[in-house]
Amino acid sequence: MATLAGKIQQVFDEPACGKNQAKSDKERKKGCSKQLQPGAAAGGCAFDGAKIALQPITDVAHLVHGPIACEGNSWDNRGAKSSGARLYRTGFTTDINETDVVFGGEKRLFKSIKEILDKYDPPAVFVYQTCVTALIGDDIEAVCKAASAKFGKPVIPVNAPGFVGSKNLGNKLAGEALLDHVIGTEEPAYTTPYDINIIGEYNLAGELWQVKPLLDELGIRILSCISGDARYHEVASSHRARAAMMVCSKAMINVARKMEERYGIPFFEGSFYGISDMSDSLRQIARLLVEKGAPAELTERTEALIRREEARAWERLDPYRERLAGKRVLLITGGVKSWSVVAALQEVGLEIVGTSVKKSTKEDKERIKEIMGDDAHMFDDMTPREMYRMLKEARADIMLSGGRSQFVALKAKMPWLDINQERHHAYAGYEGMVALVREIEKSLYNPIWEQVRTPAPWDAAPL
Repeated sequence: MATLAGKIQQVFDEPACGKNQAKSDKERKKGCSKQLQPGAAAGGCAFDGAKIALQPITDVAHLVHGPIACEGNSWDNRGAKSSGARLYRTGFTTDINETDVVFGGEKRLFKSIKEILDKYDPPAVFVYQTCVTALIGDDIEAVCKAASAKFGKPVIPVNAPGFVGSKNLGNKLAGEALLDHVIGTEEPAYTTPYDINIIGEYNLAGELWQVKPLLDELGIRILSCISGDARYHEVASSHRARAAMMVCSKAMINVARKMEERYGIPFFEGSFYGISDMSDSLRQIARLLVEKGAPAELTERTEALIRREEARAWERLDPYRERLAGKRVLLITGGVKSWSVVAALQEVGLEIVGTSVKKSTKEDKERIKEIMGDDAHMFDDMTPREMYRMLKEARADIMLSGGRSQFVALKAKMPWLDINQERHHAYAGYEGMVALVREIEKSLYNPIWEQVRTPAPWDAAPL
């Protein structure tokens, strides 16, 4: 646990974090989280965050060392898609019992690793520590090291038990596991001047596939996406990229920053949501690659592609503008979506009456102010009661949020659209923007809302 404590301290002391940059050295080392109380991890614990960040690596086995409920409760909570390997869709757990709690679960873990390697022969096994096994003192790092030496396959310890902090801390600890044990351990078959990494993108609902064809057309190769639709070899050889794009700094800024320090890979933070942000991201990628030695004509080809795709997207969006003009949206999300989706929706005439910033960084909040002005309505933690009142009083016409908030909107008899990780529609890139606007229009004008708001005959009848 001393090693884990040291790793947590490093994550809290992250120099690339905008919030840390405004603190003194002493304040920065104290960290960003208050001491957790029982039940404080209800919104996602560190283990959950680590699993979310790494499970989209599709060809490895993800083994949870703990009670079966740890794997069961976190199973399939993100719709990360794969273009090939399917092993990530198989749940593996050591399923420790009372005997293991008394005598230790290290032998059971070693046997589980052996069984996985014998049956599935994955390129690597990721082993996740949980609260119970951390509390009884199981040393997963020692077991993983011994198993790797015995079987000749990488066995990666992910030391992020739930009790150490929030889901966001788990994201960063997962990144640290990649930096310590995976990135830089293999070499790519070949490299090009157009190789990039995309960090903090999980290919939810297949969103990466809406962006990749555009990069392919420009000759830009995604050497590794960390971790959407990724393969172990791609992540292990990602240190040979020429540039990187950080999609969600809240989750993996430590990965981007340390790869820049260790391997000289420059990065920028951008978004694939919305027409303007998508175009800006393509320009930034081209700029970094040209600065790292790619031919200058890449910039011209990028601008030509942007002009074509923007014109095509606006042509497809025009039919929706009149029906959506002036409609008010309440946005309950966080991180990069708290500003990128705002910009995307404003482009088609929607009015944002409020956006949640509970999981957003200082930079995210500054971007919201740039987009919405200084009077931007930002909510650190809007309660369900407040959401209900805002919807019931018709201060918003539709709510965009995750699945946990949908019942608030349904109770208020107001349209709702899922934009978080459980969604089934991909909203990235130019194609994704058209899909998002189409889904908003369908939700707003669904005839069910008029029906459910109509008083029942027994309520409308005179006394």
